[in-house]
Amino acid sequence: MTDPILIDIPSSIETERLLLRAPNRMGDGSIVNQAIRDSFNELKAWLPFAQKLTEVEETEINLRKAHINFLKRESFRYLIFRKETNDFIGTVSLQGIDWSIPKCEIGYWINTMHGGNGYMIEAVKALTDFGLNQLKFKRIEIRCESTNLKSRAIPEKLGFELEGVLRNDDLSADGSRLTDTCFYSIIS
Repeated sequence: MTDPILIDIPSSIETERLLLRAPNRMGDGSIVNQAIRDSFNELKAWLPFAQKLTEVEETEINLRKAHINFLKRESFRYLIFRKETNDFIGTVSLQGIDWSIPKCEIGYWINTMHGGNGYMIEAVKALTDFGLNQLKFKRIEIRCESTNLKSRAIPEKLGFELEGVLRNDDLSADGSRLTDTCFYSIIS
């Protein structure tokens, strides 16, 4: 197996309406932090990182660490922008990579004001295609809480198979209760 550090990974991927770009620019923290603030009530229900509002500096640090992980080929986070307006939409990531299989998981979140336009489906499809066709992943997973119907709709619309629901598998984003996790996958 080739050492993953030698694999050429594009810092940006284009779709019909979107530009997916690695978080490699100074100031990315400001735009991502603002989107988290704009979408805080919706994100808080599902994502542990959104339990409290953070300062721009913390978001900037998080993105710089994501860029380091990108360079180390441990995960690939992309910021999503509308090509037409350059509006920041959300993030999509190939994460939990196991190069020995190879396989990964896709994670995502969207700025609420951009929801309902099919942008996240377009972004996840682009990363799925990239993972299967360019990186030759044999398996890509999407996991989400069973009651997160908006998140579940994405793998369902993209032809991922629901492999099962793991009961009492995880804690809710706020850590207050047990939740069930839906496991979706697509294989090459």
